[in-house]
Amino acid sequence: MFYPLLRPALFALDPERAHELAFAALDAAAAAGVAGLATPRLPADPVRVMGIDFPNRVGLAAGLDKNAAHLAGLSALGFGFLEAGTVTPRPQPGNPRPRMFRIPEAQALVNRLGFNNEGVDRFVANVRASGYRGVLGCNIGRNFDTPNERATDDYLACLKAVAPVATYVTVNVSSPNTRGLRDLQSETALGELAGRLIAERERLVQSLGRPLPIAIKIAPDLDADAIRGIARVLVAARVDAVIATNTTTSREAVQGLRHAGEAGGLSGRPLTVRSNAVLRTLVAALGGALPVIGVGGVLTGDDAREKIACGAALVQLYTGLVYRGPGLVAECVRALARG
Repeated sequence: MFYPLLRPALFALDPERAHELAFAALDAAAAAGVAGLATPRLPADPVRVMGIDFPNRVGLAAGLDKNAAHLAGLSALGFGFLEAGTVTPRPQPGNPRPRMFRIPEAQALVNRLGFNNEGVDRFVANVRASGYRGVLGCNIGRNFDTPNERATDDYLACLKAVAPVATYVTVNVSSPNTRGLRDLQSETALGELAGRLIAERERLVQSLGRPLPIAIKIAPDLDADAIRGIARVLVAARVDAVIATNTTTSREAVQGLRHAGEAGGLSGRPLTVRSNAVLRTLVAALGGALPVIGVGGVLTGDDAREKIACGAALVQLYTGLVYRGPGLVAECVRALARG
């Protein structure tokens, strides 16, 4: 309701600084017990995906709350689930600032954050302290200085650490901001990584006494043959879901606009068509073997409905929140509940 009035002031600030201030306000509201007062009553729209019961199909995408430090406030906005991270085994500062840029004319962001986070131990401590009891995805990655030959060790370390607090775990092999990370999407590398993670997951569930689904998040900059190859690998590895997609390195849709030339991943409205094309190809290749979570370019309720029409079981938001504010969550929940 109030976000359109606040947005000009926030957009006058550096994007990361605006992000920090918005979270400070949300955290203060959560601490005071008033964070949910502005959230309208939303229709029930339960769905079961990956063996998990989601209260609705609209989730927060990874990247906004990297350290799982703001779960209490975010949970009051109407999301059916939250995904926090990407988190790495060791703390790391990420890339030098400035590293996030708005392109308002295109309702887009460019970011080259580089998995900036406080490490998996702090991440888990934050989850435990939050009191959050909803569906939580924990998005894991490798440290920037870990070579791909040892990347599996980083993913395994994170999987073991987050398992006690995660409802599901997402394996991020698709960020464009960690050198060489996307090479892990090759069929050989992804098959080996997924196989090792699923084997470790099977050991973990014995002590957890509950399932722990694993999803893989892929890039939008893949051709159809690569997407079909990934689908084959993930079905064979018995992964539980795929998230499509991460940000794009393409600048075709924003050529000539200020900040379009900045290095990093592009998200927001220019990603919609590309992300949906990958989603449709992936869904067709999977043939119902695995559910797909659609993310990328959701800025309206109709965008969320289009993701579902393309075959997604769930949708996630990030950049749309920057441009539309928290009201976008309710808009998307209502749009999907209408069917």
